Amino acid sequence: MSIPQSGGGPIERHEQLAEYLASGCKPKQDWRIGTEHEKFGYCKDSLKPLPYDGDRSIRAVLEGLRDRHGWSPVEESGLIIGLEKDGANVSLEPGGALELSGAPLETIHETCDEVNQHLREVKDIADEIGVGFIGLGAAPIWRHDEMPLMPKGRYKLMDSYMQKVGTDGTAMMRRTCTVQVNLDFSSEADMVQKMRVALALQPVATALFANSPFFEGKPNGHKSWRSRVWRHLDAARTGMLPFVFDEGFGFEAWVQYVLDVPMYFVYRDGKYIDALGMSFRDFLKGELPALPGERPLMSDWADHLTTVFPEARVKKFIEMRGADGGPWRRLCALPAFWVGLTYDQGALDAAWDLVKGWDAETRDALRVAASVDGLQARVGDLNMHDLAREAVAIADAGLKARARPGAGGLIADETHFLNALKESVESGKVPADELLDHYNGDWNGDLTRIYSEYSY
Repeated sequence: MSIPQSGGGPIERHEQLAEYLASGCKPKQDWRIGTEHEKFGYCKDSLKPLPYDGDRSIRAVLEGLRDRHGWSPVEESGLIIGLEKDGANVSLEPGGALELSGAPLETIHETCDEVNQHLREVKDIADEIGVGFIGLGAAPIWRHDEMPLMPKGRYKLMDSYMQKVGTDGTAMMRRTCTVQVNLDFSSEADMVQKMRVALALQPVATALFANSPFFEGKPNGHKSWRSRVWRHLDAARTGMLPFVFDEGFGFEAWVQYVLDVPMYFVYRDGKYIDALGMSFRDFLKGELPALPGERPLMSDWADHLTTVFPEARVKKFIEMRGADGGPWRRLCALPAFWVGLTYDQGALDAAWDLVKGWDAETRDALRVAASVDGLQARVGDLNMHDLAREAVAIADAGLKARARPGAGGLIADETHFLNALKESVESGKVPADELLDHYNGDWNGDLTRIYSEYSY
């Protein structure tokens, strides 16, 4: 989850809200790739989730990374709740999952090196204190009352509110993990095309990366339970956003959508002020009940933008949010998939041609079907396996066209990062299928085997 934003003066004109988004526009040569991934930590002897404090804890991992690997601490109320180094940060998810929010990098070679370095550093600390980390879309065994809420003011407010607006908000906060990539746009028109492709093909990403077939100790009937959880969270701030496909969509339309999303908080002087359910529109008029007479800063707008959770999200860049957390190889495959689809104009046009005939009902149905059936999903005459094959082929062509070499020029482009997805397309199986095969086969229903065989 996002850290508090800073900077920017008071909002004096409505136009500043869209101008903030538009300020993210960059020429193509300046486009970057920011990869984020979350993973569950646990005690190796008990297989229980990590508490915040103690010898084997989230705090111990963060302090180890600080002391041994040169990360700078981020604190809240005197407690270490994150780390920063070289444009990247490590943060805590509400239930204690550890997230790397990577630096904006030029190539997938670089972002994969960053991921690998981070996981090596985490493993270095974790092995020493008897802790493990695993990449899955949902906690396979742990129940809600086993998952401690991390000591961040934002999470305390969200936890209370989530229990009022949906059925699975607290499960999302504590017991799901994702991998996502943040990508740039050159103009408003480029943002619009990328957002439409992003939302329409997000179910394909959900299917290809599905990796959460277990919940509370047993199969749950879904390939991506994480995706199912997000569908029962808070309708005001999640979903597939059909308005993005309307004529005239642009930065101002996004502003209007976000203004209608109820607030969570206002951040002042290191503290989160409860603004649950209040209106940012009222805040703009100086009529926010939590801060009567006070008008928002640009940092308040930046914070509010982080509290909407659709399948793709616009800030000063676009976030692709539809994939389960997963095994090592797929942490690099996710940025490869979306960079291939969107950072070459020919590939982006081909991706739009693939999806432009779908209506809102079709896109929603694909989202549900991907969660349940993965690559075996069908919606009308659309076959998810065929869609994934086409999307991966387009991404492959896009990466070849980018022609960004790696390993000192020994590797011609970034296409090899798609190999895990190509294997899934060839076999028809995604990580969830592999996990279910083990559960019903050599594991003999013993789900604890997942920790020893699938941890980083």
